[in-house]
Amino acid sequence: MKCIGHDAITGEWIDVSGDGVIQHVEELLSSPSTRNRLAPGFIDIQVNGFAGADYCSPSTPLELIGRSLDAQFSTGVTRIFPTVITGGREEMVGALRNLARAKRELKHGRAMEGFHVEGPHISPNDGPRGAHPRHQVRPPDIAEFERWQDAAEGNIKLVTLSPEWPEAPRYIEHIAGRGVVASIGHMDATAQQIDDSVRAGATLSTHVGNGANSVLPRHPNYLWHQLAEDRLNASFIVDGIHLGSHFLRVALRAKGIDRAILITDAVMPAGCEPGPYMLGEVEVELHPEGKVTLRGGDRLAGSALHMDRGIEKLMQIAGLSLAEAVTMATRNPARAGRIHHRQRGLQPGERADVVEFTFDKDTKTIQVLRTWLDGELVFET
Repeated sequence: MKCIGHDAITGEWIDVSGDGVIQHVEELLSSPSTRNRLAPGFIDIQVNGFAGADYCSPSTPLELIGRSLDAQFSTGVTRIFPTVITGGREEMVGALRNLARAKRELKHGRAMEGFHVEGPHISPNDGPRGAHPRHQVRPPDIAEFERWQDAAEGNIKLVTLSPEWPEAPRYIEHIAGRGVVASIGHMDATAQQIDDSVRAGATLSTHVGNGANSVLPRHPNYLWHQLAEDRLNASFIVDGIHLGSHFLRVALRAKGIDRAILITDAVMPAGCEPGPYMLGEVEVELHPEGKVTLRGGDRLAGSALHMDRGIEKLMQIAGLSLAEAVTMATRNPARAGRIHHRQRGLQPGERADVVEFTFDKDTKTIQVLRTWLDGELVFET
């Protein structure tokens, strides 16, 4: 791998080279002819499916998972946490086993850095539960986690649960002791329950502002409490649909850019044609404007967001700079997700995950040109 361009985070003109890891980063004394930007490959720690592949299904063919990875490479993504949501016990175990096999056998399976389990230990209440099936919601169960981790071949790196369960603190202590990130979300929790979960080891809030009641007390409520808690990082779905611009701007100011993470929360229809789809046992609709809802209603059921479009939205509706938006898609998820050798940006010794793209300052848009995974060119326009 060898590429020259403008470091999107530091602003320096650099020459980057390496193989599996970045070996040399040389600052250029004069501007090269190219105007292209360089950044670490984007990281998505919450993606339920993409390009027709449903990561929550035990029967998704490996070839289809491989094609979904290729599709994400075209958006600049190099590492993902495929996410399995609330389902039946055997269904979730089967999905994790299928993902573990895909990670092991696919040519680019290593791009699945780890797995994220979102639920089933979430709030059973309408609103906070989101589109997760109510009849599959159940309390935190350490024995069930161990079955997941066994099926996943040790690849579970992140679990989302609600702090409102009495079992939550002990469960969080257990998985945190196993090196797994505990995230709180899809909750109807009190301030005390959130505090107890943070003390137990929770370090992240999942898609703040979504998976929530439509009406909350003015104060206190669990949104304010999470935003004010400096020990919690926070992820955001920035597609212009899930969050209003005013809430997003305030939330980013509260958290600070260093603790904010861009996710897509994409589901299987992302990158597909509008129409009806099935997410496991859930009927959904992908609308022409990119919204994914439960079929016949307006309740959101994940997103169709691409990571490169999310970076654009951060600039367009939240007013962030390119450097800030790229940081939310690269170094921050690497730190929050504890992804080794991806936390320092384009530096020697880091993995050679690199994306090259153009940037239009006027429209705040980017176009991915090339993507490298461990120094291997996996996408080129």
